[in-house]
Amino acid sequence: MTRIQRIRQKILDRAYYLSSHAEAEILDDRLERRDIENAILKGRIQRKLSEDIRGVRYRIEGPTEDGRVIHVICRFQENAFLIIVTAYALTEEL
Repeated sequence: MTRIQRIRQKILDRAYYLSSHAEAEILDDRLERRDIENAILKGRIQRKLSEDIRGVRYRIEGPTEDGRVIHVICRFQENAFLIIVTAYALTEEL
C-alpha cells in the first residue's frame, strides 16, 4: 500500500483527528471537515517533510468540495491514528 493510499484509508476508516491548530486554521479559512477529507481523497502528496523531530509529515494538495485548492499537513501517530496538523486554503473562496 502506498503512503497516499494508507493516508486515504485512515480518512475512510475515520481513524484520524484534527489538532487544535488545524481546527483554528480551518475556521479561519472557512473550511469544513469534509473539505479536508475531499482534499486527501482526491489530492496528491506534494511534499514529504522529514526534518521534524516528531516524525515525518506529508503535505497533501487537493480540492475542496467547492473547487478551492488547499494544503493539508498530516502525520501518522504511534497509536496508528492519523493527525491532521494543519490545513489552509491556497485559493480564495469562490
